[in-house]
Amino acid sequence: MTPRKQRSLTCSFLFFCFCILTATAYGKAPSRSYYQIKVYHLKSSAQQQRVEKFLETAYLPALRRTGIKTIGVFKTMETDTVKRIYVFIPYRNWKQIEETELALQKDQRFKANGKGYLDASYDNQPYERIETTILRAFEGMPQPFVPQLTGPRQDRVYELRSYESATETYFANKVKMFNSGEIDLFKRLGFNALFYGEAVAGANMPNLMYMTSFENKASRDEHWKSFGNDPFWKELSALPEYQHNVSRIFIYFLYPAAYSDF
Repeated sequence: MTPRKQRSLTCSFLFFCFCILTATAYGKAPSRSYYQIKVYHLKSSAQQQRVEKFLETAYLPALRRTGIKTIGVFKTMETDTVKRIYVFIPYRNWKQIEETELALQKDQRFKANGKGYLDASYDNQPYERIETTILRAFEGMPQPFVPQLTGPRQDRVYELRSYESATETYFANKVKMFNSGEIDLFKRLGFNALFYGEAVAGANMPNLMYMTSFENKASRDEHWKSFGNDPFWKELSALPEYQHNVSRIFIYFLYPAAYSDF
């Protein structure tokens, strides 16, 4: 074999190895999940009981039969005058959202178990309205996280936040800020975030949403105090490139239902 041919074969081999390593690296990168948040707006305790019965005995079991294993159900604090139930459903990809809806339409057990809710008459609604938001997970946390909280469920605090931005450009800038260090800070300080997601469909776009979790209200307050005093946060939030990227913030304090997986 001539030296030229040997060099050529060596270069080809190295290029082949590079391609394999690159493909392997990309193959290991986790895909970004999609999240659906359904909010049931209620006007009475009777409606709440009907929706919860439907969720526990019909809807969540049906979702699990499609392969969705972890589903979150959260309720507004009992002291709140406004009653809402939040259902958090993680999907592997957009296609799974479509496939799940089709599967529910064909699931006879779901229809039988949920008959009282699904066949409710127009003058006996089980809820007032359903609000739905679809989110795509941030690159900095592409998959949901199930926190290992140990305290009583009624004492736990799940804090859902929605950050709205003035324009799509400011919104993208805030997402970049999260991916460039803010998510890492939350993790370092032990905020037990379930997810971070950018809204791709919903009522208040452009906006992002995320949820953190704590053993109780005192723990929540202490964590946020540490966050505000952290030197890294002070430095990050003072950077000129990250100014004015949030125009409104909405905060909802929730606790998990007894049948919630989160």
